[in-house]
Amino acid sequence: MNFNYLILTINGLECKSILNNEICKNILIFVSTISTAFYVYYLYYLILYLFKSIYKNMKNDVDYKNKILQLKQDKNAIIMAHYYTTGDIQDIADFVGDSLFLAQKAATTNADIIVICGVHFMGETAKILSPDKIVLVPDLSAGCSLADSCEASDFKKFIDDNSGHKVISYVNTTAAVKALTDVVVTSSNAVKIVESFPKEEKIIFGPDRNLGNYINSLIGRNMLLWNGACHVHEQFSFKKLISLKEIYPNAKVLVHPECKDSIVKLADCVGSTAALLKYAITSDAKEFLVATEAGILHEMKKQAPDKLFIPVPPDDSSSACNDCSYMKLNNLEKLYLCLKNNSPEIHVDSTIIDRAKLPIIRMLEISEKLGL
Repeated sequence: MNFNYLILTINGLECKSILNNEICKNILIFVSTISTAFYVYYLYYLILYLFKSIYKNMKNDVDYKNKILQLKQDKNAIIMAHYYTTGDIQDIADFVGDSLFLAQKAATTNADIIVICGVHFMGETAKILSPDKIVLVPDLSAGCSLADSCEASDFKKFIDDNSGHKVISYVNTTAAVKALTDVVVTSSNAVKIVESFPKEEKIIFGPDRNLGNYINSLIGRNMLLWNGACHVHEQFSFKKLISLKEIYPNAKVLVHPECKDSIVKLADCVGSTAALLKYAITSDAKEFLVATEAGILHEMKKQAPDKLFIPVPPDDSSSACNDCSYMKLNNLEKLYLCLKNNSPEIHVDSTIIDRAKLPIIRMLEISEKLGL
């Protein structure tokens, strides 16, 4: 500080040169010392508060994990988590996978209770396949924008208006929509299942228009598409992906088929979360640009810790990655409480179960036949 140019007024007294005024100089030193002391004091307690918060959260996580593991054992429960949930949920789950994998496990488990850490339609699928078991979800409000884009009554009218079509529904639908369907598909098996139908077969595909367009263009079909989309995969930024490709010219681009066509065309690999994970693990590449929900990065980093995975951002400039807010509603506290209280529980009308089970079973049978 240049004291010679500091002007201090105390009770009307101007001290134009503090170096020549010991009183003003001492006042300044005293004020500066007090200010520094207060700064250090508050900084110390701020750091202490942050460390206490981190420790408390870590302790809570450990406590919840221990309680969850004990409840799971006591109740003969099994925990299934989607790749889009948070890392702590994936780490405590018995099975982690995409929709096809979770459906396969739900159909064969001997557990009395199935806990689905994902979104609501996944819980419904598990209940349809295991109607005699208790199916729980940590948060009933964990919905799906894609499933919400296709109301059963509207979809039925669409089918009625286009009679003579086979109906293929993506698994990201409600149980009521599945009940209107001839066969259900996931992103893992959609192409192969559509190919299993004769080329002349008229097909309605819903609800994801991006996945439907991708299948049409890939195998030369002309399926009639429902106009739905996933809010996560719809939002990936083409411009930001181009910019990332310039920064990481050697990176492979991994894209989920629910993405827009402009994003898909830039992909080195298009596939389900499970397919993208497999490609990332087995590829010789060391850098990857990932255009699907950011939760999959947890498993990618676990399986290939020597590789770099960069999430492709959405158009929203405030976020560096693209998260599904519904999937992120699952957390350890809710998981513990749902196991403890056997609630929230998934209920599906028995009539819907009887009708919706058939297209899911067809999917599982075709998938097994095709080795998927």
